[in-house]
Amino acid sequence: MARVVKVFRTLRNHWKKSAFAVCVLSYGGHWLYGKHCDNILRREACLLARDFGRQLMAPQEQLRKATVILNPAACNGKANNLFEKNAAPILHLAGVEITLVKTDYEGQAKKLMELLEHTDILIVAGGDGTMQEVITGLLRRPDQEKMSGIPIGFIPLGSTNSLSPSLHLLNDNKVKDITSATLSILRGVTVPLDVLQIKGEKDQPVFALMGLQWGAFRDAASKISKYWYLGPLKTT
Repeated sequence: MARVVKVFRTLRNHWKKSAFAVCVLSYGGHWLYGKHCDNILRREACLLARDFGRQLMAPQEQLRKATVILNPAACNGKANNLFEKNAAPILHLAGVEITLVKTDYEGQAKKLMELLEHTDILIVAGGDGTMQEVITGLLRRPDQEKMSGIPIGFIPLGSTNSLSPSLHLLNDNKVKDITSATLSILRGVTVPLDVLQIKGEKDQPVFALMGLQWGAFRDAASKISKYWYLGPLKTT
């Protein structure tokens, strides 16, 4: 009993340190629980993908080929790690032959679309900007009608993905959004979307799905993360 009283007395005399320790432990416990939940989501998605991979194929059938356009700079440089950890295992377990192409600079995805050859599915792994570049590159091709038959999958790896609600990806959990999107690609789930065309007098047309930012609006959006350090304040 004396030891218990001594402990409470110590906590009372050092209440600031005690409160700080409680906050640290609470945050650490919440972080660990979140990691555990993410691992469960990954495991469940991989089990579903494995079922796809175990489906029997006819002798004349070939593995499905997917070309992935990955923007490593998306999500503040975390996109590559997010893809390798959450999406790539699902695609491999499903038996999809992947050709991974990483972009090195802004605008490269448009140029890559000029060189794109036959693929069963085109997967955009990035944010809204990456998708806009891919759509623009495809629709600028002389054989755009031929390329329009290729389904386009979207794996949301950007910091903000305005396209996600249109694809019914409304989760606050990044891992769940990525795994759900990848599984939807395997299932062949499609959503029709309108394409916006902006055409000037001299330049080639630009295409977008949800909208297009330019000038001061685009510059301000790109600098938000440089001025705010607290997550919720970045979008206010």
